[in-house]
Amino acid sequence: MGMMEWWDGFWATYNTVIFGIGINAMLALSIYVTLSCGLLSLANAAFMGIGAYTAAMISMQTGLPFPLALAAGGLLPALVALIIGIPTLRLSGVYLAMATLGFGEVVRVVVLNIEVTGGPMGLNGIPLKTEWWHILLLLAVTLYVLARMRRSKIGRAFEAIKADEVAARLMGVNVAGYKLLAFVTGAAIAGVAGGLNAHYTFTIGPGNYAFENAVEILTMAVFGGTSNLIGPTIGAAVLTLLPEILRAFKDFRLAANGLILVLVVLYLPKGIWDPRRMRGFFQRRKAQPQQPAKRVN
Repeated sequence: MGMMEWWDGFWATYNTVIFGIGINAMLALSIYVTLSCGLLSLANAAFMGIGAYTAAMISMQTGLPFPLALAAGGLLPALVALIIGIPTLRLSGVYLAMATLGFGEVVRVVVLNIEVTGGPMGLNGIPLKTEWWHILLLLAVTLYVLARMRRSKIGRAFEAIKADEVAARLMGVNVAGYKLLAFVTGAAIAGVAGGLNAHYTFTIGPGNYAFENAVEILTMAVFGGTSNLIGPTIGAAVLTLLPEILRAFKDFRLAANGLILVLVVLYLPKGIWDPRRMRGFFQRRKAQPQQPAKRVN
């Protein structure tokens, strides 16, 4: 019985952190998709917000079941991404980052000024429908779909575009189409994460999906490493737990994220989870004990 009581106490204290890890892993994976295609898009916080508001408003104002609200939370950002992606994805690098950040600000201002979304006060009293297994299941589905995508023709096209867009186009890869696919897929994942998140936080506001959240999502993915799917997941877990462990430094969270981003870019350009670097490290360790062969003149 003691074990059960301990677990109940532990869960009551830390369930939001555990939920947060799952949600943030989905968000980091949502930006991983666009990064794997060589696109630096910072619209994912805005897509998360669109998904959160859509799902929350469906739950609050209709009798539709939760899975439908979540599906709508993924669909609407995907549609928005399709519409804004066609003009903006012609941009690249910093220009695309600026355009998508601008889009995020537009979404925030729109949400602030509409009655339906509760304006600056946001939405309160969202029904608590998210269970731990919803997050686990959807995270698993996300990982599975992205892993299949990576190994398919789509994944190879993303790699080619990331490596050299001009060469990919010359090889007959439909660059615009694949970029749009990456953008829309990322938006859908972020939207579903937003819907899940809204249904356990009870309240959401326009400030939850601002510039700093966009940067935080990017930090998680880059920190973990974007050469595979494990990286963003680990990056999200570490950066969700870190503020909990360092409660005393809560006010410096943004500065810490910025610092982490700078350090990772400088010293671990492939992120903390870089299988190639790890293999090299272990191979060097194995090779070290042997004495160097004597040179014969």
